[in-house]
Amino acid sequence: MKQRIEAFIGLGSNLDNPEQHIKNARQAITELSEIEIIACSPLYRSKPIGPSDQPDYINAVMRIKTCLSAMDLLTELQKIENAHGRVRTIRWGARTLDLDILLYGEQTINEANLIVPHIEIPNRAFVLYPLADIADPDLQIPGHGQLSQLLTACPLAGIEKIAS
Repeated sequence: MKQRIEAFIGLGSNLDNPEQHIKNARQAITELSEIEIIACSPLYRSKPIGPSDQPDYINAVMRIKTCLSAMDLLTELQKIENAHGRVRTIRWGARTLDLDILLYGEQTINEANLIVPHIEIPNRAFVLYPLADIADPDLQIPGHGQLSQLLTACPLAGIEKIAS
């Protein structure tokens, strides 16, 4: 039997009914046979990072257990993004769906197309606060410290909890 790794996935959308994209993505992830859903955070609204002429984002975080490798998990998440019409044109631009592997066990991964923990975790309230809703405050973010310490250094400003 393969070892099951606990991982956290960030979900974001700001185009074409973003709340529905997040809900549909959660359902699609739930349907993957090698993934067990542990928890889903409430939805949060946040201002865009990058070009400011785009709609607000809806964000959430999922806590899962999986026997998929990090690269295989990334492949499955990208399939879901593509099914939702994800187009990669402008960095930090508007998108129908963005699924990021935030944490994969206690591993540090630095590959060309996958960096874990997600490089921007310490700077993103729209990741930290939903993560804190479903993770232990003592959770260690490899290379960055405890979740509770990161929350203290990253104010809630600019994001709003909107739904569960």
